[in-house]
Formats: sequence, structure tokens, C-alpha cells
Amino acid sequence: MDNFTPVSALIGGGLIGLGTLLLMATLGRIAGISGIASLAILQRDGRSWRLAFIVGLLLGPLLVSIIINDFTYSTPDLNSRTLIAGLLVGLGTAWGSGCTSGHGICGIGRFSPRSIAATLMFMATGVAVASFF
Repeated sequence: MDNFTPVSALIGGGLIGLGTLLLMATLGRIAGISGIASLAILQRDGRSWRLAFIVGLLLGPLLVSIIINDFTYSTPDLNSRTLIAGLLVGLGTAWGSGCTSGHGICGIGRFSPRSIAATLMFMATGVAVASFF
């Protein structure tokens, strides 16, 4: 996306916040992506809304690409560091009882001390790892 600006970031953040608010207001659910994805596979109860949520996440970028008429796509380089990073993110999500979306977007909005601590740890670890590699 060549036209990234603070305005587009503000609009994107606002839409994420609106989606999170609507999910909480309508279904009483937290928009934690790791929990939604894992429970869509593991539980039958509530599977339909979870699958609809995941499909929306996948189709949303396609819809935006159609609207702005920009279908550029680049495939990231996959190497051992990428695979290790993905594994560590998955482990951290399991050990931290949630992912950045659940803790960072929903938990902080609910003033959850656990989510604030988890998000600070996510950010500090991300900065440290990015500086190291």
C-alpha cells in the first residue's frame, strides 16, 4: 500500500474499534482472534458466528482492493526465522491466554490489568526482538 498515511491508520483503527465494540455489544464476545479461531475449530457451540468473523477477516481486504482498484500482492519471504517466529507467536498466545487483539484492543479498552501487562510485554518483546534481528 503506497498511500499509507496517518489518516488511513486512523480510519483503520477506528474500524477495528467499531468492529470490536459491535461484537461486544451484540454477542457479548471479545474480539480475540486466536480464541475465535481456535474455538471455531474445537467447539460446535458458537461456531457459526466465529466462522463468519474469520470469513469477514479474509474477505475484507479483497473488498477494499476492489473498492480502491488496487490488487497488488507480494508474497513474503519464508525462511527458518519466519517459521520460528510464527511458532513463538503461537506459543506466546497460548501461554499469555490471548493474543494482541484480545489483550491490546479489547482488554485495554476494558481496563484489564492483565491485558495491560500482557500488551506491554508484547510490545517490549517485539522491540527487543526487532532490534536483535
